[in-house]
Amino acid sequence: MDRSPELRTITLEEHFATRAYLDGAGRRLTEQARPGQGELLERLLDVGEGRIAEMDAAGIDVQVLSLTAPGTEQLDAAEAVALAHASNEALREAVRHYPDRLAGFAVLPMARPEQAADELERAIRGYGFKGAVVNGHVRGRYLDDPYFWPVLERAEGLRVPIYLHPTPPPQAVIEAHFTGNFSPEVSGVFASAGWGWHIETALHALRLILGGAFDRYPGLQIIVGHLGETLPFMLPRLDRTMPPALTKLDRPIGSYLRENFNYTFSGFNFPPTYLDLMLEVGIDRIMFSADYPFASMAEARQFLMQLPVSPADRARIAHGNAERLLRM
Repeated sequence: MDRSPELRTITLEEHFATRAYLDGAGRRLTEQARPGQGELLERLLDVGEGRIAEMDAAGIDVQVLSLTAPGTEQLDAAEAVALAHASNEALREAVRHYPDRLAGFAVLPMARPEQAADELERAIRGYGFKGAVVNGHVRGRYLDDPYFWPVLERAEGLRVPIYLHPTPPPQAVIEAHFTGNFSPEVSGVFASAGWGWHIETALHALRLILGGAFDRYPGLQIIVGHLGETLPFMLPRLDRTMPPALTKLDRPIGSYLRENFNYTFSGFNFPPTYLDLMLEVGIDRIMFSADYPFASMAEARQFLMQLPVSPADRARIAHGNAERLLRM
């Protein structure tokens, strides 16, 4: 498919890896690769001509790349610092070679928040990155913990978003909630792509709200994928059961979800789910995404083109909202 001059497309949850990462912190991706998945790993490693050719074929103009999960969040502090620096350097080189086609979200050493904040600023001011990705909890600690708030403060000051990406729940939660009278194979999917990733990310988002992060940093913007990680479905219920009289927050929970959160497709090409998100948060909070290489860019673009929206709203989703949020 040729890129359409009439509809620019920017995708925001698109992944890459380095060989050093797959041999180290990300080695589980290699160890768990099923027969025939070697091609997926090669696509993660390819930030050059092969990726650009696949983008051209699918009609994708720009990918905003981030280091694929699990990232740094489950590493000790020294490992996290080294991995973040090396990965951001590699991503900088990829973006430098294809500045009109690739952009970057920084990976941060969240175990050391002050250094993470400095790494974010370095990546934004020095490399022109568009924000950062955080892969869920940091060894069981969540971003509502004031320990991590130097990163939130810096992101607000730099006017860049944080993409809150899924990660498996803490091991104790997996054992309590995701193991049962079913096979380990079922448990593994149940705790991850089947349910756990999405509920875990929604929980993390709500902890940020309930912990007062957005009252302290009202300009902070968070991105979540997968058409809202179940949050839109629950939004009216959250407002009804936890009003400001109970939470002592400045606003209702739904207000934060509509004003401090942004949402991407990232492989959820499901019309009813999209419609629920649109009805709850509005067009201006929804952005295109494919979740490449774990999902198809071509299928994502086909879904975009079939949405029951006006041409102007389709353009907002395809590129306009991302351009505004990321200042592209």
